[in-house]
Amino acid sequence: MIDRFWWWPFGSVPEIPAADLKARLDQREPLQLIDVRSAGEFAAGHIKGVINVPVNQLRSTLPALKLDPNRPVIAICATAHRSPPAVRVLRHAGFDAKQLQSGMVAWQRAKLPITKK
Repeated sequence: MIDRFWWWPFGSVPEIPAADLKARLDQREPLQLIDVRSAGEFAAGHIKGVINVPVNQLRSTLPALKLDPNRPVIAICATAHRSPPAVRVLRHAGFDAKQLQSGMVAWQRAKLPITKK
């Protein structure tokens, strides 16, 4: 499924709720965050410490990211429609990957911090 339908936005993938992600970040858990939104969306506000790689570039960019295979990866998008394909790509590459449940919409709805830097 990864080769032919990796981009398919539907179907379930492992998730983490916004409050749980915030708690894990506050505990300085060594998570790796990838924001798969466009550069413009990313510039409008994102979670501190995240790497921006638009979902359509993730497969080709993944080796250059030099992610630690021993650390969990959280894929983030606006509403959790682009992050499922990212999670599939990451899991296929051997990473323990989840998506931010309901994306940045949920993060901002919970009034959690964002940065524009």
